[in-house]
This record gives sequence, structure tokens and C-alpha cells, in this order.
Amino acid sequence: MKQVKPIIIVGAGPVGLTAAMLLQKRKIPFTLYEAEPELPDDLRASTFHPPTLDMLETLGVAAPLVAQGLVSPTWQVRMHPSGERAVFDLSVISDATNHPYRLQCEQSKLCRIMLDMLIAEGADIRMGVKVEGVEQDDHGVRVALRDSKNEATTDEADFLIAADGARSVVRSALGFPFKGKTYPETTILATTHFPFDEHLEGLSNVNYVWKEGGTFSLLRLPDLWRCSLYPDGEESIEDALEPASIERKLQEIVKVDGGHKVDQIRPYRIHMRIVDDYRSGRVLLAGDAAHLNSPSGGMGMNGGIHDAFELVNTLEEILNGAALDRLDRYTRRRRPIAEQEILTQADRNRARMQERDPAKRLESLQALQRTVADPDAAREHLLRSSMIAGLRKAAEIA
Repeated sequence: MKQVKPIIIVGAGPVGLTAAMLLQKRKIPFTLYEAEPELPDDLRASTFHPPTLDMLETLGVAAPLVAQGLVSPTWQVRMHPSGERAVFDLSVISDATNHPYRLQCEQSKLCRIMLDMLIAEGADIRMGVKVEGVEQDDHGVRVALRDSKNEATTDEADFLIAADGARSVVRSALGFPFKGKTYPETTILATTHFPFDEHLEGLSNVNYVWKEGGTFSLLRLPDLWRCSLYPDGEESIEDALEPASIERKLQEIVKVDGGHKVDQIRPYRIHMRIVDDYRSGRVLLAGDAAHLNSPSGGMGMNGGIHDAFELVNTLEEILNGAALDRLDRYTRRRRPIAEQEILTQADRNRARMQERDPAKRLESLQALQRTVADPDAAREHLLRSSMIAGLRKAAEIA
């Protein structure tokens, strides 16, 4: 008789690999399927918040990740070119976390650390295997698979964790509604090794910046800067992607003879979407498969990792004898936090930086400066923007 494993995980991104490590630690058997044959190196999320690092510390992952990243004790909102700014110092919440800073590090580095640790411990990881279909009944879940040799197979498990991202095959296969909107603007990501910190006074490693008629952000990684730029006025996306347009925008930030050497240019659209329920029977969604938000504030990947911790804790209770409807608690705890603390906050961050009225910008900046100057208000703001407050709220939900 075939031995059915308790869990199938779909997706080897930060969320799926976190779930895998949590299951491995609890000695719960699983198989992880990833459609790509290799982990990607492309630039995706790059900000890790304090409670996420605290969680990863329990898996032995935080220390090697910090060693490869850039510790960022402050972040700021500023005006350009005046340099007026509101600087938030995460040491204010040092009593609430073991990591009172944001870590700037590519998510690909986290994935490689985790994958290497899982493989070293004998985890069942199947790279280059695509999920093409999902079915379930009261007793389990079955997936249709196709490997890199185009051979079709199937597998089954008691439960399935769908951590297969924004274009989730599992979500689509089971018809989860994915309601929300796509923002009108296109963000253009440009990376460069140019040392902005040597030219702009008081720059943090994470900076959200207003300029005349527009906005940009500068996020520093160990060996490069990520610059988020936007088309000017009526400029088309095609024109905004031209090297001359990128260079013009970078010259507005810091004028330099000979130009800025740009390594990568990538456009992307921003979405705000969430499923009604993170659960359909024995199938559970996590991360971008369940919710998408503006990257402003860096909460998407972090929220997905938090999903994985809550979900695996819940699945462990089920496998230890709790009633199946305990799975509904996962949605009760994670969905409101994603909607109210992640999507709404990211939407508010985006709206603030998209403001074009100079008077309203100044009013917003001054309000942020007042928050920084008030110890209680600063602490409350940092607990929320660092996602600690949301996790505390979730833990109180029965």
C-alpha cells in the first residue's frame, strides 16, 4: 500500500522553503515541488523586518543571512534635493525584538541558505517539477505533475501548502477568487554600484524620496543600490525604460560626470489583491499566492514567511489530533492582518509617496517628523511598520 505523506509544498521561494524547514524541524514528512530547475537570482524582495529575523533565528537561518546582508538601523522619508527628512531609528523597539534593524539582503540568498540546509538534512525536494492540476476530497489532495523530461506523474498527501507565488497554479486550479486592483503606475527598477551615500547627506540604507513632480526610492544592498524610478509626466513606459531616461533620472538624484553605470533595468506593475479564504478543504495558500501588496514598506515577503509559521503550527496541531476545522484559525489569524496591516499600510505608504501637491507633502513630512520626535508615537509607529504589532494582534485571535 502506498504511503501517503502528510504534506505537499508547492514553491521553493522564501515561503515554501520556510514551511519546509519548519516541517523538517518537527519531523513531519513532506515533499516540495518547484517548477524551476534552479533557484532564481533575479532581484525580488530585499528587506527583512525584525520579527522575521527573530523567526528565522529559531531555524538557524538568521545568522548566516545577516552575514550576507546589510544591517540597516534606520530608514527615512526625505525631500530631494533639500534633504529634509524624517528618520526612524529601530533601536527604539530593541526591547521587542532580538534584531532591532531592517536587514537589506536579496531573498535569493535566504532561499539558497535554506535549500542547502534542507538538502543536507535529506529533505525531499523536487526541482524542475511543475504542478499541472490539483484535486482533493475529504481524505486528501492529489496533484498532477510534469518533470523536466516532460514525464507526467502524480502524488498525493493529506494537505497541500500552496506557496507558488503571485501566479499560483494551485490558486487558479481551485478557483480561489483573487480580488483587488492593479495600480496605474509602472515602477522601473534600476540597479547601480554608484555610492549615493557618499553624495547625499544623512542617507539611510532605506530611503523613500519625493522629488519635484515625482518620487523615487533608494534601497541599499551590500554591493549595490536598488533605485525605484517612475515615468515622468506623459512619458511612455517604453521611453522610460530607455537608458537615456534612466540616466536623466539618476542625474536628478546625483549629478556625476561620465554618467551612472546601471547594471539591471526591470519594469514591474504593482498589485493589491487578497483571497477571501486562505483555505479550501485541505489546500492552504500562503505568501503571494494568498495576498499581493505594494512593495512600499517591504512587507510582502515578510508577511508570507509569517504565514508559513502560523500555517505549520496549525498543521502540526491537526496532525496531532486536533479537529480539521482548526485550519480555519489560520485564515482568521492571517487574513485580517494581511488586509489591515500589510495591504492597507503598503497602500498608505504608496499613496504618501505618490502625492504631488508640495503643501501636502510638506504636511506629511512634518507629521512624520513629529512622530519621530515623540518617543511613544515613534515606538507605536515602528512596532506597526516593522510588523510586530500585527503579529501580536494575530496571536490574540482564537
